[in-house]
Amino acid sequence: MRRKLLACGLALGLLTAIAPTAPAHAADVVSAPLVWGVPEARQAVAYWLADGGANLKNATAFIPPYDVQGERTSGTIVPPGKPFQVGPVAPLAEGEPPRTTGKVFFVGGDHEPHWCSGVALQNAYRNLVATAAHCVYDMVSGPATNYHWVFIPGPATDGTHPYGIYAGKQVFTHYDFTQYRDPDRDVAFVSVFSGVVPSADGTLTTNGRLGDIVGGQGVTFNKTIDETTTPVDVFGYPVGPHPDGTRPYTGQSLERSTGQVSTTHLTSPSADQLVGVESPFTGEGSLGSPWLQGYEDERGLGYLNGITAGVSDTDGNGRYDTGISPYFDSPLVTIYRTAAANWTGRLT
Repeated sequence: MRRKLLACGLALGLLTAIAPTAPAHAADVVSAPLVWGVPEARQAVAYWLADGGANLKNATAFIPPYDVQGERTSGTIVPPGKPFQVGPVAPLAEGEPPRTTGKVFFVGGDHEPHWCSGVALQNAYRNLVATAAHCVYDMVSGPATNYHWVFIPGPATDGTHPYGIYAGKQVFTHYDFTQYRDPDRDVAFVSVFSGVVPSADGTLTTNGRLGDIVGGQGVTFNKTIDETTTPVDVFGYPVGPHPDGTRPYTGQSLERSTGQVSTTHLTSPSADQLVGVESPFTGEGSLGSPWLQGYEDERGLGYLNGITAGVSDTDGNGRYDTGISPYFDSPLVTIYRTAAANWTGRLT
């Protein structure tokens, strides 16, 4: 399988056979295809279903690409632009609860299967997933996109896929991430094909659009960050160890933590737009975990305002206590809106 290499270029930084519509600040947007067409997307699904889902079962949680050292602070982030948000949407099936958080699976530059956390978002085509950008791009041997990239919402345990498998079609992220590996821009939006499920004879049948089946979280940008900021709920599948070696999570069940968002002062990595949240999640498995503001338990819906890109032990006690995310600002609005306008289609 040939990975999609990135080349330099005006407003793309990119490759792409499928260029995004040029929005304001288009030079910020990098778009790259994860597959060249439906046959390759079917191959991606087939890879994960082969041998009774062996690759799903054997995939390992992706290891954080950088060591985070620093502390949460009491500073303030003043939004650089006007607030922008899109409301969440429930599944089409009456009475079916949202199952928006799941795992993104991919084969990395080491040619081994891995996974991160991810979340389904609301958009017009109901086909959008958010995760950490380094869970889509292999920035070590590339830069290039990872391959056989799929999203499996819901439990996503032991090789199961109760709500279908959604092959990635196109990824959208910030130029500074692909060009400079900037942690401040470690967020990606991926448009996915409609879901598929295997029939009894092994053929694939269409399951439906992602948002129709599991719902989609809302998203909000340009929020003030200070000591009065509303706490967020973080959802994900952590599995890795704390620095002291303890392993409180299995990666097999969806975990939730609630904490205050704050500004951060980091000594590593070099970044100036990362925010922190009180969270005991370990890094492996929780990369790509959504931070949801205004989450309502009864509806199972809220507004995405952060994506876990790394974790930190800020007090040195051997236990992670902080998740970090890029601040959701105006350039990220442009990237989201470009991704949200990308139609995908079906595999069958």
